[in-house]
Amino acid sequence: MTDENPGAASSGDRSGSSRPGVAQRLLALLAAFDADHRELTLTALARRADLPAPTAHRLIGQLTAWGALEQAESGAYRIGLRLWEVATLAPRSSGLRRAALPFMEDLYETTHENVQLAVRDGLDTLYVELISGRSAVVVRTTVGSRWPLHATGVGLVLLAFADPAVQERVFAAPLRRFTSRTITDPAKLRAKLAEVRRADAAVSDRQITADAVSVAAPIRDASGNVVAALSLVVPSTANAAALIPAIRMAARGSSRALGYLGGTDHAASATAT
Repeated sequence: MTDENPGAASSGDRSGSSRPGVAQRLLALLAAFDADHRELTLTALARRADLPAPTAHRLIGQLTAWGALEQAESGAYRIGLRLWEVATLAPRSSGLRRAALPFMEDLYETTHENVQLAVRDGLDTLYVELISGRSAVVVRTTVGSRWPLHATGVGLVLLAFADPAVQERVFAAPLRRFTSRTITDPAKLRAKLAEVRRADAAVSDRQITADAVSVAAPIRDASGNVVAALSLVVPSTANAAALIPAIRMAARGSSRALGYLGGTDHAASATAT
């Protein structure tokens, strides 16, 4: 994996004011961490947050005293447990995880493959839960990691049912290529999203890595809005089509746990583009 964070371009804007306030500086330090940078030295933190070293040192001390950061034996800093404790209170994550976990566990026990739960955050797919086994195909996602919407199974589902304005922003932006099979043509992506809405499921065939296929389905809230997506990631040699009924059933069970009372008719949620 490269040092680039796939979601960095769309998840924040550091241009802002030429004289950021204290809150902006604190947030910049926290935003310096990502899936590829879990521990950072003071110098690296200052550089990635675009702050003078003395300022970074002072603010890092405050974050560490509060528990948002902690210092490893090596002297580098990492995200602290206090910040994790606060993050678990986020309703989009906590309620969703409680609703989906029983169905994710059933899927894992049935398949022993990777089971993933994700939401959309801006133009990113944000992974909020993952169950995996030692025999499952290796995935590049982790809890808390961000990936572009156009290439993953969960991302295709979340994008297919997103507002047209969100879709247009994705179509207008460069579509990053991960493998030779990644969809980078906006017209082909439009057609793929229409297919996802018709099927109420998505198959991302070797778009992230050449050895894995993702099969995903939408999770709806009590109002019928798609709020998350559930997926199975299996080896490319697996029969992905045969897994669609199982992932749909798990996603619908999760939806019912969130209060969704609808059946298989999802036309109201399928936004034409």
